[in-house]
Amino acid sequence: MLYDFDICQKNRKLLHNLMERLSTEQLTVIPKGYNNNILWNIGHTIATQQLLVYGLSGEDIRVPKHIIDLYKKGTKPEKPATIEEIDEIKSLLFSTITQLEKDYSNGLFTSFKTYTLSTSGGTLRKVEDAIAFNNFHEGLHLGYSMALIRAI
Repeated sequence: MLYDFDICQKNRKLLHNLMERLSTEQLTVIPKGYNNNILWNIGHTIATQQLLVYGLSGEDIRVPKHIIDLYKKGTKPEKPATIEEIDEIKSLLFSTITQLEKDYSNGLFTSFKTYTLSTSGGTLRKVEDAIAFNNFHEGLHLGYSMALIRAI
C-alpha cells in the first residue's frame, strides 16, 4: 500500500503545483465547449477519494459536506469560487491523503460495500481496490486539468 499512497501524493503534488502557478481566473474559467474548470477537477479528486474510500467503507467522510456537494460526480461549477474555497481545496489536497494513510495504518477500514464503476465496469471489492482506482481516477483529472490549461 505504501506505493499507492506515494502515487497519490505525487498526483496531489502535481495538482497543487497547478493551483500555485495559475491565477484564480485561470483556475475557475470554463473554456468554451467545456462544462467544468481546473478547480472543479481538482476538487472532484478530493470528493471522489472520500466517497470511494470512506463512503464505501461505511466511515465518516473527512471533509466538509459542502466539498462533497460541490465536487462529487454529476456536479459542475454553478457559481464563482472564492479565494477561501480555493485555499480550502489546496489544504485538503494533502491533509486528506495524510489522514487516509493514518486511518489505513490504524485498521479503520474493516468493511467495504462492493461497487461497480461506471467508467470501466470494473468492480471495487475492498478498500485497497478503492485506493488503487482512486490513483487512476486522479490521473485522469490531472490530465484533464492539463488539457484545460491549453484551452484557456
